[in-house]
Amino acid sequence: MKLLKWLSVTDRFYKIYLDKQLAPFGINNSQYMFLIKICRSPGILQDSLMNMFYVHPSNIVRTVAALEKQGMIMRSPNDKDKRTCKLYPTERALSVIDEVQTVCEKTEALLLQGFRESDKNLFIDLLIQAGENITAELRIERKGDEFND
Repeated sequence: MKLLKWLSVTDRFYKIYLDKQLAPFGINNSQYMFLIKICRSPGILQDSLMNMFYVHPSNIVRTVAALEKQGMIMRSPNDKDKRTCKLYPTERALSVIDEVQTVCEKTEALLLQGFRESDKNLFIDLLIQAGENITAELRIERKGDEFND
């Protein structure tokens, strides 16, 4: 149970920390990943974000709507599939994205402070494996759900 406790503690506190660091840019800890991906991949399909970030489609819709309302992204119709749209960063997003990326890098460095380089890489690999384990289990349990795509 020690693992679950510390995963929970780390998750809560890094999100609080990120919210404080990202506040000057008008975004929060649930939006930064989307904004970075849209800025780095202009024209990305909204639907592709679901599998990329392992979140429910309704969360993607809300996050994209919030970023659009904040003037960070624009939606454009997808000529090939009317059920989804393409996402593009605005000038406002492009003007802050490098600073947002720096905040994220500094947060990762803080989380890994005191780790030897080899331990950092091992920890990241193990955390990815743990994430893959639990998402694979949920995909099995949620058969037929949109999370499977």
